[in-house]
Amino acid sequence: MPIIEKKDKFSLMLSNITANLEDSAKFLTEFTIESADDLKALTTTMKHYESKGDTLIHDIIVELHKAFITPIDREDILQLAMRLDCVLDGLDHTASLMELYSITQPTVYMKEFVNELYGSCQEISKSIQLLSKKKLLDIHSHAVKIKDYESKCDDILRASVKELFQNEKNPITIIQYKEIYENLELISDYCQDVANILETIIMKNA
Repeated sequence: MPIIEKKDKFSLMLSNITANLEDSAKFLTEFTIESADDLKALTTTMKHYESKGDTLIHDIIVELHKAFITPIDREDILQLAMRLDCVLDGLDHTASLMELYSITQPTVYMKEFVNELYGSCQEISKSIQLLSKKKLLDIHSHAVKIKDYESKCDDILRASVKELFQNEKNPITIIQYKEIYENLELISDYCQDVANILETIIMKNA
């Protein structure tokens, strides 16, 4: 008879948070925008993911307050959960900005950003699964990949802003697109923060 691993409740909760995050990033990557109606559908769905994420974060905070013993430091669990929430909030904010500015034709750079962020969210999800299995040392390679994605997003930001100032004549458009580009790069910073927290957990517990 196979042995079924029983995960502690905090591992399950973190897994649920990251699964919702990964789903939201996947949706943002795959969704096609061609009209104002599409933008509305985008923001509605992303807000659903964000609201679900808020509920999951609230639940884990409540459990941390109640728990006498946690599998890893409660401060690390809280930091991890809050930074994961920052990533999701950033994705939701991106969708909101696109609707606010009526951007029905995302640029190549916007598509590149969300693809890189989805890759980063996939690595985060893999890391949390390893954390739940207590395979801490195996997390390191995924943390490195998350940082690689952040570096790629830095490159995309530089290229996108340079192209924007070279070719766009409308100052309002420059302001709007630059805000979206910078927001997308900030999300990659939040992903890197998640990687840093994971590496701290490895050092403390491996």
